Amino acid sequence: MVLLLLSVVALSLGLGIAPVAAQNNTKHLDYASYRGYDQANGVSFWKGMRYAAAPTGSLRFAGPQDPDVEVEVQDATTDGARCIATSTYPIPSTQSEDCLFLDVFAPTNATDLPVYFFIQGGGYNSLSNADYDGTGLIEASGYNIVVVTFNYRVGPYGFLASQEVEESGSLNNGLKDMIKALQWVQKYIHAFGGDPGHVTIGGDSAGAGAITLLLTSYDGSGKLDNLFHAAAAESQSFGPQLTVSQSQFQYDNLTERTGCADASNTLQCLRGLDIDTLQQQNIATPFPNGVDAPLYPYSPTIDHDLVSDYTYALFGAGRFMKIPVIFGDDTNEGTIFTPHSTSSVAEADVFLRDNFPAYTDSQLATINSLYMSQPDAVVYPNAGTYWRGVSNAYGEIRYICPGIYISTAYNNFSTSSSSDFVPSWNYHYAVLDDSAITSGYGTQHTIEINAIWGPEYVSGSAPASYSTTNAAIVPVMQGYWTSFIRAYDPNTYRAPGSPEWRPWGADKQRLFIRTNETQMETAEEAQLERCDVVQGMAVLLEQ
Repeated sequence: MVLLLLSVVALSLGLGIAPVAAQNNTKHLDYASYRGYDQANGVSFWKGMRYAAAPTGSLRFAGPQDPDVEVEVQDATTDGARCIATSTYPIPSTQSEDCLFLDVFAPTNATDLPVYFFIQGGGYNSLSNADYDGTGLIEASGYNIVVVTFNYRVGPYGFLASQEVEESGSLNNGLKDMIKALQWVQKYIHAFGGDPGHVTIGGDSAGAGAITLLLTSYDGSGKLDNLFHAAAAESQSFGPQLTVSQSQFQYDNLTERTGCADASNTLQCLRGLDIDTLQQQNIATPFPNGVDAPLYPYSPTIDHDLVSDYTYALFGAGRFMKIPVIFGDDTNEGTIFTPHSTSSVAEADVFLRDNFPAYTDSQLATINSLYMSQPDAVVYPNAGTYWRGVSNAYGEIRYICPGIYISTAYNNFSTSSSSDFVPSWNYHYAVLDDSAITSGYGTQHTIEINAIWGPEYVSGSAPASYSTTNAAIVPVMQGYWTSFIRAYDPNTYRAPGSPEWRPWGADKQRLFIRTNETQMETAEEAQLERCDVVQGMAVLLEQ
């Protein structure tokens, strides 16, 4: 009978059918009871738990509210729907406007363990790391952490901004969803064996960008200090940050396309639309004077409250939370974003201005001189002669240079302040596989996430090499990350044989990560010089 039950459970997991929940792991919260699943490997999970009310109807474009009370015990063995992405129609069956759910993974019978709270990426217009499985990280930690993943609103549902939204709705709701989920952790994670006094936030791309916004939230006043205590950001994304007035065109375009422009109350009209009608018009459109739509049309807005200023300006002024942090990037951050056919400087400039509309001709000329003074030295298959040049520019402008800037800001604070040293670590991820070398994509944006979570625990397809020639990098990355989650230091519990990861300082040393070659390196002087120029333009570019 036991063998038969185990076979049924294994079959149900393999087929994606909800597994049979254990009867003794139901968690009774003050608004609902959730029955999860105890895996045979010693890790339990609870999936699809509401952390906020459904943001539908009158709550569309409103800040997150407390979840409704549920009388019946809720099944928590399958993931909740993901939030709806921009430019996606028909709406996939896996996406819904009712999407504010989270998952918890914990060692079975865990008690007071450090918590890893992961913020997924997707450019604030989609959720690109949904439904990750925390089992691998927990196993790598020696069953010493609890992992929380969650959904937050994206696109106009999370980041629509205008005078109307400011007056009768709520700005930056995607960020407020993150804060609501962190508040849920503070209130409820103890029931799942987590310690609310030991929370490390992590994230990649827009999720890492969100970390920088949380670190500088409310003008760096420390209003969120009790919600998290360390942060690890992978490929932090710094796109343009618009004000409410600068964002008005997006709202006006949306009301025009949906037929709400002539309504006496345009926001009420938008809230009253059925989701299919609204989503059909949730499309990317160019910035004013742009040629093509930007990669990510909606993003956090400067609201002079939660987001008080440009992120560069806040870090430059020391207005950020002083907690242990990791920042880092991949060698070829820009290659997956830029037009593969880019064959001239003029084409490159159109792309850059479409995505950073504040660029002046003079600034673009400077960028061209740094990155595209001549055609690419190597032209890859089916690629234009300036593809790698514009990719290098975009990668450093949006990802690499901001990471270096923030690490330096932490170091400057630590060396100029009389308070205790605040450690900051920086990394350069450079793991390669044959196909990426041949295609020219190289070590692309956020590829390290496959090593951190483990290639079998991500929801997408990890590179095949992470299970073969690059398999050795997985325990190295998991060792650093789980050590940081547990001890706020990537070295305390790092994998045996891994080099010590020294903090970023005046010597500009960071961890160079490559299979069997991981070691400390000094950041390349030429890259630092380019970043000095890029960083000098950042506030003018509204980053």
